[in-house]
Amino acid sequence: MARSKSVKSKGSTGLNKKNSEAFLEKFSQHPDTQQTGSGLLYKIIEQADGALATEFDTVVINQRIRLADGSVIADSYKAGLPEEFALAEAIEGLREGILLMPVGSRYEFVIPPELAWGKKGNSGKIGPNAVLHFDVRLIRTE
Repeated sequence: MARSKSVKSKGSTGLNKKNSEAFLEKFSQHPDTQQTGSGLLYKIIEQADGALATEFDTVVINQRIRLADGSVIADSYKAGLPEEFALAEAIEGLREGILLMPVGSRYEFVIPPELAWGKKGNSGKIGPNAVLHFDVRLIRTE
């Protein structure tokens, strides 16, 4: 019984794919939305004039991660504890997005499943074919 509850909360492959496609379509219609060649969608919330990160940097960010249904799966803003990680370890879409950001900037990213956890999900809170919606502030690089 607990297993079916967790599967339901992550969403089925087909349902997630349908919801992800609808969310990507809706977000892409916003006039401030930009799209990269890979399919990453983003909006600039605050633009700073700091240095750009490189793929070899360790980054310190605040981030809120939501699924297409609006459920929050992580929020370092609320926790008050920025996250630090090697950019090379991030999922492809987040890595690509952070590389666009000058230090001090805040961007919103919508990462299609193929640039995130794909058809398999991450066996945690992110189900198969799930789009991820990030709100990221790049605090610093190291």
